[in-house]
Amino acid sequence: MSKNQIGDSRLAGRLRRETEGEVLFAPADRGRYSTDASIYQIEPVGVLVPKTAADVEAAMAICREEGIPLLPRGGGTSQCGQTVNRALVLDCSKHLRRVLSVEGDTARVEPGITLGALNEAIKGTKQFFPVDPSTWQRCTIGGMAGNNSCGGKSIRYGLMADNVRAIDAILADGSRHVFGERAPNTDLVARLHALGEREAAEIAEKFPHQLRRVGGYNLDALTPDARANGRANLSRLLVGSEGTLAFSAALDLKLWPIKPRKVVGICQFPTFRRAMEASRHLVTLDPEAVELVDRTMIDLGRSIPIYRATIDQMVIGEPDSLLIVEFHGHEEAPLLQALDRLEEMMGDLGLPGQVVRAVDAGFQAAIAEVREAGLNIMMSMKGDGKPVSFIEDCAVGLDDLADYTERLNDVFAKHGTKGTWYAHASVGCLHVRPVLNMKDGEDVRKMREIAEECFALVREYKGSHSGEHGDGIVRSEFNEPMFGSRIARAFEAVKDEFDPAGLLNPGRVVRPPKMDDRTLFRYAPEYRADASVKPVLDWSAWPGPQGGFLGAVEMCNNNGTCRKFDANVMCPSYRVTRDEQHLTRGRANTLRLALTGQLGPDALASDQVAEAMALCVSCKGCKRECPTGVDMAKMKIEVLAARVKAHGLSWRERLIATLPRWAPFAAMMPALANARGSVPGLAALSEKTLGLAAQRPLPRFAGDAFRDEELRAPDGREGEVILLPDAFNRYFEPENLRAAIRVLRASGYDPAVARPGQGKRPLDEGRTLLAAGLVEQARDEARRTLAALSAWSSPVIGLEPSALMTLRDEFLSLLPGEASEALSRRAFLVTEFLEAQGTLPMLKPVAGVAHIHGHCHQKAFGAFPASVKALKRVPGMEVKPIQSSCCGMAGAFGYEAKNYETSVAMAEMSLLPAVRAAAAQDVIVADGTSCRHQIQDLAGREALHSIRVLDRAL
Repeated sequence: MSKNQIGDSRLAGRLRRETEGEVLFAPADRGRYSTDASIYQIEPVGVLVPKTAADVEAAMAICREEGIPLLPRGGGTSQCGQTVNRALVLDCSKHLRRVLSVEGDTARVEPGITLGALNEAIKGTKQFFPVDPSTWQRCTIGGMAGNNSCGGKSIRYGLMADNVRAIDAILADGSRHVFGERAPNTDLVARLHALGEREAAEIAEKFPHQLRRVGGYNLDALTPDARANGRANLSRLLVGSEGTLAFSAALDLKLWPIKPRKVVGICQFPTFRRAMEASRHLVTLDPEAVELVDRTMIDLGRSIPIYRATIDQMVIGEPDSLLIVEFHGHEEAPLLQALDRLEEMMGDLGLPGQVVRAVDAGFQAAIAEVREAGLNIMMSMKGDGKPVSFIEDCAVGLDDLADYTERLNDVFAKHGTKGTWYAHASVGCLHVRPVLNMKDGEDVRKMREIAEECFALVREYKGSHSGEHGDGIVRSEFNEPMFGSRIARAFEAVKDEFDPAGLLNPGRVVRPPKMDDRTLFRYAPEYRADASVKPVLDWSAWPGPQGGFLGAVEMCNNNGTCRKFDANVMCPSYRVTRDEQHLTRGRANTLRLALTGQLGPDALASDQVAEAMALCVSCKGCKRECPTGVDMAKMKIEVLAARVKAHGLSWRERLIATLPRWAPFAAMMPALANARGSVPGLAALSEKTLGLAAQRPLPRFAGDAFRDEELRAPDGREGEVILLPDAFNRYFEPENLRAAIRVLRASGYDPAVARPGQGKRPLDEGRTLLAAGLVEQARDEARRTLAALSAWSSPVIGLEPSALMTLRDEFLSLLPGEASEALSRRAFLVTEFLEAQGTLPMLKPVAGVAHIHGHCHQKAFGAFPASVKALKRVPGMEVKPIQSSCCGMAGAFGYEAKNYETSVAMAEMSLLPAVRAAAAQDVIVADGTSCRHQIQDLAGREALHSIRVLDRAL
């Protein structure tokens, strides 16, 4: 054991004994915290997830005594490398997330609360916290203070430094002080004020006069001028310090009244320069925000299914750039007048009729989603070349914006690349990212040259080289050229006053490493794919080694969209545990480390990777909702296949995987097959022997299982549709299949069943086999099913989302080629097909309310709205979609004893409360077999497949 390992082990032991927090020192844990959303990767000493501020104080004391650096971390979404270091990481986002008090227009909060959670908690006061970075759903207030975050509305509300009233700070020496409008009467504060007085003239000369200036420390808060104009609040000095000066145990925030109404105008421009020239004119209309969307973002957004329709609605023709202009207020009429003035101004600028008006709240929300996903949309480029974050936050005056951006585009062209542009045109701070390959030493050299030329331009225009995302590793070394040597030494003096031993996030803001030191990169020079990894699925849509598998994993840019807590699906297990390990990002990082040998040999089949995947319910939420398309459910199949190859299957796993093969025999003896639910002691025995939760009733085999003989074989006649019965509806709920047949016939179709041949097992899409990692057996089933269905061109109709969507998804990876692609184009869920064709028959009135829960795969493939629309065709029925994530059952997941509590917790987050709130006479609808069982088991309510509801209304 090396000295470092001995020290790390001693530190971990002390943390476990002296704190109540979670201590994470395993290699995979450290690996998951070694990256943020920047280009860097530095393995920490370990991770502490503190439960209380007392844990933080204890950890700081331990680190002080052991000589170990310490790094506070929020959501881990920083762009510049400020949340990675060789230090003990404090992850405050799991437990330190309370609103401590709200008094008048001041909220006191813990640092780990997200901006979204804060504003949700205080909305009853009719106030909000207005600093709104695009990561508002997952960025923490502590992290926002560390970066001096800004957001799209800074033209109206200012920066984080303008909206923090006080910080309850723990200093490196263990002392605790409140830095606010009344500064602590300490020697430290006296020395800081003396420094401010001494450097006041230099600060006035060298600090850029830009709203968006977040580089270095806010020394201007220490000057006599600051005290004279009311800006001497010493919390300003801590804001933007990136955890290098103190730990923020609590923050007092300034709240603002909510403006309940909003209108948006989307201005269209034929060239990028025309948009830049217009920015200075548009801000004179007093908007809340003016945000840029460039041509690259338009094109990439259209390529992502979840954003395509919104982008198409936002544009007129084929514009080169858009400026999204927002007006907020209390009354609608003045806002509509503001849109009128916007249209008039665009006409005056020579662009009449080039404004898309968005007054509908739904359209506005969709526009906001696209804007907030800007970074991730840009990062959805496949391949090693990606838009790289290192000069993206430079800010210049609006009068100079067009010339500056044009000259910077010339710099990119000189180096053989181009940049992507988006974000805050209202304040001259555009997020620009040159497309470079950080695995290529030549492109790394270009990065440095572009940075130096860009920052020289910024200084020429008297701008700020860091306008929102902070310094970190990527910009700290440029603070001296930006501010001058004297100010740089003043920054160092402030750091030394607060933290003389250099324990708090060393090497950030002051005394930094070189930004192009490749030993600190995520893709270091020795970065290599493990050649022994042979994927079992087709990953050829992504370039690179391992058949493209590694390239698909590397699409995760760590920006953390999966950490959000909204009404969509991703990521259900993280919403329950709040553990980085159980997050799409955490799993992707674990896989990347495993696939490149950083977790040791044969890591794909290791326990470390298996633990990271254990709570992934293969919901496919990430496939649709991750803007860079990280499909963790598909990646999990690779992990399961590697595990099966290395370790085999348990009896439980094999029993569930082969259910479609033995179910026909069980269905012949339903009383015996269902004995577990009726014979005392069998449930407990099944938990002991098979790991099936005793308190969970198993699905009951029906006495009248569906038989293929109930329908004719396909022959290609007019109006034919081919019904593909899945094992779950065939053997457990055959009434759903029979209802589908009646509804299809009433709709004018002639259903048939594709048969595998005399005496052979019914067709099976292989879903249960894939869920166990039996990929070759699943491929065999796919071949059998594909052969039977490819003989006919009729639409293929299914009822179970996870089964039917296998034809549209996994078949393409199991058997890539035209036959699978053709089948995927004609495979539909029954309500999806009927709604798309518009052929539902006349339905009789059914009074009442139907609450419908969407299966995760329905949502992932955009099929859920069709079920909602189909039900809305029933006269007299009010249809209410339940805003929910995964039900928590997820196939066999919820039946396993080890997962039972997690399964229940997933359901309790939104689904079960909504079901319990429904009136007794209301109908509960869920198209997923697992979802229906979860609702029945935990809420005691019968849930129906949507086709049963339509059948009742025939």
